[in-house]
Amino acid sequence: MNISTDKIVSISEANQNFSKTARLADKLGEVYIFKNNKPKYRLTVIDGEEAELTVPAPGETEEVSEKKLAKILGVIKKYRKGLEELLRLSDK
Repeated sequence: MNISTDKIVSISEANQNFSKTARLADKLGEVYIFKNNKPKYRLTVIDGEEAELTVPAPGETEEVSEKKLAKILGVIKKYRKGLEELLRLSDK
């Protein structure tokens, strides 16, 4: 991989001056952030259609919701007595 030295930023520089790093990416299209003298991250400018967020398909959304619901129900079962006590106290 050949990287122009103009596009290299150290990770400490990127961390301390992120806005400067972002402006450089705006100017050059992308910058490479090096960690331990090796390319670790690439900061790329996103424009137009690439910047659009993708919405998961309905099936994916339901699957994620079912997993989250199962976790929540597990927590409720585990701490049911404490939750009931909190509800009882909040009604006073």
